[in-house]
Amino acid sequence: MSGTSGRQHPAFFSAASLFFITPLCVLGAIIGTQLITTLGITTNTSLIGALGGMALGRLPMAVFARYRSIHMQNLAQSAISAATFGAGNALLLPIGIPFLMGMPELVLPLLFGVFLAMLVDGYLLYRMFDSEIFPSGGAWPPGVAAAEAIRAGDEGGHKLWVLGAGVLTGVAGEATFGIPMSAFGVAFIGNIWALAMFGVGLLVRSYSTLLFSGPSFASIFPGGDITKVYLPQGFMVGAGLVALIQVVILVLKDDKGMPPGGGARHSSAYVRRSLSFGSLAYLVIAVLLAAFGGLWTSMSVGMLVGFLIYAAFAALAHEIIVGLAAMHAGWFPAFGVAIVTLAIGILLGFPPIALTLLVGFTAATGPAFADMGYDLKAGYMLRGYGADPAFELEGRKQQLFAAMFAFVVAGVVVLLSHRFYMANNLVAPIDRAYVASIKAGASMEVAQYLALWAIPGALVQIAGGPSRQMGILLGTGLLLGGPLAGWAVLVGIALRFIWTRLTEGSRRADMEVFAAGVIAGDAFYSFWDMGHRYWAMKK
Repeated sequence: MSGTSGRQHPAFFSAASLFFITPLCVLGAIIGTQLITTLGITTNTSLIGALGGMALGRLPMAVFARYRSIHMQNLAQSAISAATFGAGNALLLPIGIPFLMGMPELVLPLLFGVFLAMLVDGYLLYRMFDSEIFPSGGAWPPGVAAAEAIRAGDEGGHKLWVLGAGVLTGVAGEATFGIPMSAFGVAFIGNIWALAMFGVGLLVRSYSTLLFSGPSFASIFPGGDITKVYLPQGFMVGAGLVALIQVVILVLKDDKGMPPGGGARHSSAYVRRSLSFGSLAYLVIAVLLAAFGGLWTSMSVGMLVGFLIYAAFAALAHEIIVGLAAMHAGWFPAFGVAIVTLAIGILLGFPPIALTLLVGFTAATGPAFADMGYDLKAGYMLRGYGADPAFELEGRKQQLFAAMFAFVVAGVVVLLSHRFYMANNLVAPIDRAYVASIKAGASMEVAQYLALWAIPGALVQIAGGPSRQMGILLGTGLLLGGPLAGWAVLVGIALRFIWTRLTEGSRRADMEVFAAGVIAGDAFYSFWDMGHRYWAMKK
C-alpha cells in the first residue's frame, strides 16, 4: 500500500524479508531463552537486526540493495526484539513456575496459554499505539534509540558523529564504572516529572536501610527495610489502581478535538473496542487454562468464576501498568507487578494450582506489549512522524506482521527447547521467588501492609495525573531498586536542564540523538557482557 506521497513500504511477507528476518528471529529467541535462564534477564536485541540490515545493504551486489532501506531495517529490529522478549520473558519464564512447583503436567497447558496471551499482548499495543493512552509522542526511549541509530547510519554526517559520541559515552560508563547508562540516556528523552519519580524510587529502595534505620522508624520499617513491610508492592497496588481508573476515564471521553478522519491517530472509541477485545480474549485464555489445568477439580464453582474474572483483569491491568512504565522510563517492572498480582491472588484464597497458572499467565503479559511500543515508536520516527498517515498505518501493519511472525518462531523455539532447560534445572531465577510466595501462603499481615501502602501510591498517582504517571514510575523504582541507576537518572535530568538552557535550534535537537546513542551504547555493551558472562559460566 502506498501513502499520499506514493511511497511503498517494504512488505514483510516477501522472499527478501523472510530470507533476512527468519534467521534473526531464531537468533533472538535463542538469546532470550539463554539469558533468562542463566542471568535472569533479557537484553534488547533490536539494534542487532538494524545493524544486520545496514551490513547487508552495503554489500556490493544489487540483490542486497533493498536492505539499505530504513524501513526494512525497522522490520528487522522489530522482529528480533519481539523474538527475544517473547521467548525469554513471555514464554520460558512462566512455564518454569509449574516445573518448580512439582506440577510438570501444567507446563504444556501453560505454554499454550501464555503463547496466546503473548499474541494478544502485542496485538493490543498495536491497536492502542498513537492513542491518548499510549501516544506516539510518548518517550518510548529504546524505540528512540533504535530509530536514531538507523537514521544516523542512513544519513551519516553530523548526526552520525553525535550518535557515535553517545555510543562511546554509554559503553564507557557501563564498562568502566558499571553505571546503567540506559538510565542516564533515558533522562534526556522522557517526561521529567515521571523520570524524577523513577530516580527517587530507585534511590529510596536502594538506601532504605540507611534512610529508615533510626529509632523513629523502627516500628514502621524493621531494620529500615521497606521490602519487609511490602511497601513497594503496596505502593504499586495503589498507583496501579488509580492508573487504571485514569485509563478508563480517558477511553470514555468523546473524540472532540481529535484529528479528522483519515489520520493515523486512534480515537477513544477505537481504544474502547480494543480494550473490550483484550478483556474478552484474556477471559477466553483464562477459561482454557482452567480447563486444561483441571481447576474445576480443586475449586468450587464460585471460586472458579472469581479466578477467571480476576485472571483476565490482572492480565489486562498488568500489561497497561507495564506499558505505561515502559513508555515513560524505558524500563518495565514486569517481575514486580506479577508479584503484586500474585500476592492479591494469594489473599483471595486461590489454591496453589490456580496461583501457579495465574502468575504464569499474568507474567506473560506486558513484555511483548512494551516491546511492541518501542518498535512502533522507532517506525513512527523513521516514517516521518505520521506526516503521511497512509504510509504510517501501512508501516505499523508490516511491523505487526514481523512481530507476530517472531512470536511464532519464539513459540517453536521454546516448545523444542524447554525440556532441555528443565532437565538441567534451568529456569528464570524470578520463578523461584514466585514459587516461594505461593508456598508461603496468605497472611493477614501482608494484606494490611498492601492496603496501607496503597494509599500513598494512589495519592502520588492522582497528583501526577495521567500524563505524568508519577505514581507508576515511583512504584517502578521502588520495585526495581539500583543506586547507580537512580543517580544516573537524576544526574541526567540535571544535565538535560542545563543543556536546554544553554543551547537552541539544532544543538538542542542533538540532545535526543546523543541520548539515543548512550542507550544504544549501553545495549551493545550489555549484550556483549551478557554473552561474555554466559560463556564464562559454561566453562
